[in-house]
Amino acid sequence: MPSVYIPALLRSATGGQELVKVPGATVREVVASLEREFPALVGRLVKDGRLLPNLAIGIDGEVSFLGLAEDVGPEQEVQFLTAIKGGRSEALS
Repeated sequence: MPSVYIPALLRSATGGQELVKVPGATVREVVASLEREFPALVGRLVKDGRLLPNLAIGIDGEVSFLGLAEDVGPEQEVQFLTAIKGGRSEALS
């Protein structure tokens, strides 16, 4: 089963667990398994079938461009990464 790294801001929904194992062959299936096992996660990763806009997916440390459609192997680690918004700093102008 894939391992899922739970970011600090979501650990209250998993009873404080940092790493959990849930079944799934794609990120979408992993999310569905997470939501079944940890109902407090419902709506905190996906809404209306789409990954929340402030999140990105990492598979074994590599950012996925396929998002929920990304395949996940049984020994891989899935990370939900908080997207970082940036902009030009006035101090650097």
